[in-house]
Amino acid sequence: MSSDGNTFEVIQAYNLHVDLIAPLFDAYRIFYDREPNLERSRQFLAERVGVRDTVVFAAIEHLDGKDKALGFAILYPSFNSILASSIWILNDLYVAESARRRGVAQALVEKAKNLASVTGARQLSLETGADNKPSHALYESLGFERDDFFCTYSLEL
Repeated sequence: MSSDGNTFEVIQAYNLHVDLIAPLFDAYRIFYDREPNLERSRQFLAERVGVRDTVVFAAIEHLDGKDKALGFAILYPSFNSILASSIWILNDLYVAESARRRGVAQALVEKAKNLASVTGARQLSLETGADNKPSHALYESLGFERDDFFCTYSLEL
């Protein structure tokens, strides 16, 4: 894909991509008020792609013979009892600040939608911050519908 002369592609990430994506994953965690910890970020990604309980997509820019990660999406398979079907949870989506407004997030979400479709899932689900207006606009432009019916709770252990 290209929108400003630079090209990028969205690939499924494997262990060989972990070191490329880990700094972005750490930046994502920092965005959500976690302390920087590049090693923990790298280890988490390596575990997830290593045991293959997760699908990680990465937007990679190929420039002057070097690869640079622009963004990532992390998806987890799950089930929805009400739908009586499998679903995918788009749990994490992040684009480097320098790569925003280039279509990277849209390309990652489209790849996630395709994964859900080809695996026979009935739903692609996600959550984002209530104040993250740019994400709301993106998701709604891609056909996602906001759910104001359910209230989400969590318990950090």
